[in-house]
Amino acid sequence: MEGVLADAAAHAWCSEFVGADVRLVHMDDPAVRRPVDPDHALPGETVTFADGYPLLLTSAASLDALNSLIAQNGLADEGPLPMNRFRPNVVVEGAAPWAEDAWRHIAIGEVTFRVAKMCGRCVVTTTDQSTAERGREPLHTLGRHRRIGGKLVFGQNLVPQSVGTIRVGDPVRIIE
Repeated sequence: MEGVLADAAAHAWCSEFVGADVRLVHMDDPAVRRPVDPDHALPGETVTFADGYPLLLTSAASLDALNSLIAQNGLADEGPLPMNRFRPNVVVEGAAPWAEDAWRHIAIGEVTFRVAKMCGRCVVTTTDQSTAERGREPLHTLGRHRRIGGKLVFGQNLVPQSVGTIRVGDPVRIIE
């Protein structure tokens, strides 16, 4: 994938924000966007630099439930895990643990989303984002409690169905 450099002002702002010399890139040619996984995509759904889907949704209650399972499995020395292990774009609060498994369409603020599929998790989730140390969790516990369709799952992949802006604190509405 090729990225196009943003302008110098964007580089300067991002560099100041993160405290390091960085460059911001974007994808400016819609023709080079990759299709979403064809097994779970509707015609015309694409993704740019994201792994496989435009957004990943997780819930705070599901993370709490997972951390409880990790503690029960005798691996509390690796927990509790922080949400950044899962690299979500959207974190929902106020739902029951694993409620997101049943959602098919949701709205966040002014944007509607199709819930494409559960997110199969990889070994990257076992790496502490602060220290780069790798452990067994969360894959060990997900393998015992959240193995669905041959995948160890946590979170839901979303595809936007409308254009708009979502913000921290926007209400989440379950459409179906």
